[in-house]
Amino acid sequence: MKKMFFIVNLIAGRAEIGGRLGEIIDLFTKAGYEVTVHITQNSTDASVKAKYACENGFDILVCSGGDGTLSQCLQGIMNSERRIPIGYIPAGSTNDFARSLGIPRDAMSAARWVVDGIRTPCDIGGFNDEYFTYIVAFGAFTNVTYETSQPLKNVFGHAAYIFSGLMQLNSIRSKRMRVEYNGEVIEDDFIFGMVTNSSSVAGLLSMNDFLLDDGQFEVTLIKKPTNILQLQEIVRSLMNIKIAIDKEYIKFFRTDKVTFTSLSDEPLTWTRDGEYGGDSPVKTITCYNKAVDFIIGDKKEIKLSYLDDYDSSDLF
Repeated sequence: MKKMFFIVNLIAGRAEIGGRLGEIIDLFTKAGYEVTVHITQNSTDASVKAKYACENGFDILVCSGGDGTLSQCLQGIMNSERRIPIGYIPAGSTNDFARSLGIPRDAMSAARWVVDGIRTPCDIGGFNDEYFTYIVAFGAFTNVTYETSQPLKNVFGHAAYIFSGLMQLNSIRSKRMRVEYNGEVIEDDFIFGMVTNSSSVAGLLSMNDFLLDDGQFEVTLIKKPTNILQLQEIVRSLMNIKIAIDKEYIKFFRTDKVTFTSLSDEPLTWTRDGEYGGDSPVKTITCYNKAVDFIIGDKKEIKLSYLDDYDSSDLF
């Protein structure tokens, strides 16, 4: 019998996964798995338990939670010599990485993907001595993802991030940065920067030309706008997948390795997969090509249904 280690965050998103847990475990059991369930107790124990699963003979790790829970699981897998495949049942407020994989939002549908899906290798990001699944970022609004309270996210979902972000519009400040990649060096003032491997960020910012296994990450840097109209144009460019992203005030490129050095006296705060990523003057981001296998549906059947029924351009 195959052994499954099932990590569950009961408070992720609207905390609905608890009501489906018995049904999901029954599905896995009938599919021939011996299921060990661990309910997360704090923000970091998913990493410890994921590493335990890799090193103690389990065949698959399944994670149910938001992007932060998944990211913690990846810390454990990447720090293990034996990396087992991972199935993901998205249960958070935004579930950006699930969007990119095309995983259904419905918990039972996602669980069936774990049972019937195929192993697909995905790139994983190195962030100094940590790892990420889909984004690291600095600058304006990056604290919104981890400072917005869970109850507010549970009630308002995507809108909670928008409300929190709007409160910071008058306090946007630029950071002087040195960015080194592919033999190029950029020095400029930026209000925001992100390295991504995702079709969307916070359920809003959208990328329409990316691959999860090409060994390349997408880097977006935004210069400080001179007025509110320019700021609005920047936001519209990022949120509408039909508009070219590379503009006068937006620098966009792809690379497998990039180093950011803060030239400001103030510490530079990062976010990693929607969670606090620490303060560091230098961060090197590396793409580990096809480092971890995810269990997903047939690639030919994947559709970004999240984006199909959410038109972010309506916000402006």
